[in-house]
Amino acid sequence: MLVPDSVGVMILSSGVLFPQAMLPLYIFEPRYRTMLAESLDSHRMFCVAMLKPGSSRETPCPVAGLGVIRAAVKNADGTSNLILQGVARVKLASVVRYKPFRLQKINVLDVGDSDTVLVDALRARVLELAETRIRNNSVVATDLLRQLVRSGGHPDDPSRAAVDALRLISSPGHLADLLTLLLIRSANHRQMILQAANVAERFRYLVVFLTGDLAEEHADDSTPF
Repeated sequence: MLVPDSVGVMILSSGVLFPQAMLPLYIFEPRYRTMLAESLDSHRMFCVAMLKPGSSRETPCPVAGLGVIRAAVKNADGTSNLILQGVARVKLASVVRYKPFRLQKINVLDVGDSDTVLVDALRARVLELAETRIRNNSVVATDLLRQLVRSGGHPDDPSRAAVDALRLISSPGHLADLLTLLLIRSANHRQMILQAANVAERFRYLVVFLTGDLAEEHADDSTPF
């Protein structure tokens, strides 16, 4: 897929778009209506960037998700509903213009080598933590992970079926991103993993964040009424 040199940037307070993920969006602001129209008339791409934490201005985080518009429906009132599919992590470079919408130059991040002994070891540890999280019956996580198992597997044990499906994912990078989307609750933590182009670094973050979430859940379960 040919990636343009510059694209429009949508800034969301907690929006994080990962490669391959599908993000439904409702476009209603005039600036983003213009951005959508121009995107549809050209390369059908724009970036979703998270608002930089603590920023007093509308400043995006330095790494964003580049997405391609897979479907768009324009409503009678001029708003639109669309599905954006993530295609790459990108580094936001110089701003080309701010109006009528933010247009920035972008550089696709190199994800590096993901086939290493270190990545394999970290992957195994993350899968252990993910399995614990699922078997602890985290409602949100289990419901989302069931989407991986639409038929077959272990219909009487959806947790086991979900874990088996995760283990079948061959790409370490895709697995790290998918687990981030399904299991990491904090938008800031998801952004940190998005910014980690290196797969081993993504897994390291997942180990830290999943361990922390599990400890927090255990503390909540242990709190007396």
